[in-house]
Order: sequence, then C-alpha cells, then structure tokens
Amino acid sequence: MEPFLLTIYYFLAAVAIIVVGLFVFELITTKYKDWQEVEEGNYAVALSIGGKIIGISIILMFSIYTNYSIIDTLIWGAIGIVLQMVAYLLFEFLTRRFSVEEQLKQRNIAVGIISFCVSVGLAFVIGASIT
Repeated sequence: MEPFLLTIYYFLAAVAIIVVGLFVFELITTKYKDWQEVEEGNYAVALSIGGKIIGISIILMFSIYTNYSIIDTLIWGAIGIVLQMVAYLLFEFLTRRFSVEEQLKQRNIAVGIISFCVSVGLAFVIGASIT
C-alpha cells in the first residue's frame, strides 16, 4: 500500500484508539472527572492522563513496527487499553496506604508522576512482548 496513505490510516487508527482509551479511563475514575480536573489546572491528573496517552501510543508503535495490517494495530490497541486499565487498577490496589484516585483528585503531583511512570513503563513491557 502507498506509504502516505498507510500513514494516514495508522494515524486515524491511533487517534481512535486513544480517544476510546481515554473514554474508558474516564469511566473507571469515579472520584473525579478527568477533563474537568485538567481544565481546573490539576497537574497530577494531567500527568496521569498523559502517561496513559503515551503508554497507549508506545504499544501502538510496537504494533506498527511488528505487524502488517491496520487490523493488527487495532487489536493491539484494544489489548493495550485493557492492560493499561489493569495497570492503573493494580496501582490503586497495591497502594493500600492511600487511594490513588483520591490523591490525584487532591492534586498530589508525586502520585501523578508515579501514575505516569507506571503507564509508560508497563507500555514498554507490553510493547516488547509484541515483538
């Protein structure tokens, strides 16, 4: 297929996957509304969302590098969303001393940074497993 056309298809697929992923994450964060917090200048939530966007993008990057179809990329994108969601829920579960959601709502930037790192770090592991 023409490389320029293929680039457009991958771009559109990536945007769609990221939008769906952000919608799903909005559903699982029950203590606050992601975009309302960002609009109000909550850097902790912005870091957490940014980590998810970069994390999903990293998984898509590995998928594009190793697969030959848009369908494969869409499938890996869906898997990436699910695994990123699992990572977030595990992060919440493993921090028994405090609630990640509550700390993000309270603008705790340290928790936002760790949330960012969990999303990006695990994306590299998930991505590497694709290859």
